[in-house]
Amino acid sequence: MPRALINGNDIAWDRAGDGPPLLFLHGSGSTVASNVLLRRPFERHFDVLTLDYRASGESEIPTGAFTMADCAADALALTDLAGWDRFRVAGMSFGGMVAQELAVTVPERIERLALLCTSPGGDGGASFPLHEGPPPATVIDTRFRPEWLADHPRDQVLLEVLAKRSEGKTFDVIRGEGMQLAARRHHDVWDRLDRISCPTLVAAGRYDGLAPLANSEAIASRIAGSTLRVYEGGHVFVIQDRSAMEGVIDFLAR
Repeated sequence: MPRALINGNDIAWDRAGDGPPLLFLHGSGSTVASNVLLRRPFERHFDVLTLDYRASGESEIPTGAFTMADCAADALALTDLAGWDRFRVAGMSFGGMVAQELAVTVPERIERLALLCTSPGGDGGASFPLHEGPPPATVIDTRFRPEWLADHPRDQVLLEVLAKRSEGKTFDVIRGEGMQLAARRHHDVWDRLDRISCPTLVAAGRYDGLAPLANSEAIASRIAGSTLRVYEGGHVFVIQDRSAMEGVIDFLAR
């Protein structure tokens, strides 16, 4: 992947597709490489720019702690390198937190914004405290109990695929993810969300235990003119509900 020195850190990034410029911000514990299949639908409609956050993927692990604002500053600097004055943003989970921080910092540069399965922090509600340890399966989807999974083999396979992503991680990967979760722990844009002025889609899974629906409802309540959509699924509703990805892309493409 291409690399760039951004805000003093060696950052890996990628760009693919054709259409309006779109910054894609993925979740914590995932990387540019592990999100190829998730990005491809966007790349059929947009010029998609994405990056490995500092301390993740092929990007450098910094010597000290960093914040969500630092992650947003890295993403913004990457759009500057791409020559984008204005662009659209899709942020999922951790990426949705970065996207919120970005949108409240430079609202004039964001054309359209999609915040998926994420949380505002503060009085608006935080996501599940992953920094405290591995979550139960019901955090991914509140229905994911043994009896449900026994009757829904596709969900069982999905859960197994997600679990495999945690296998065989090196010490550096685990250390980097810990730094990400430390930044995530202090995420709070609640009192600044009213700065966002672009058309905004807030999308949530009805059974999300990681970023509960109430958190998305809170985000939508603070952004004037925003649209809230609830899909049938949990934290990975974009995979579980086949109408979700089409709806998100349609919103961003307008």
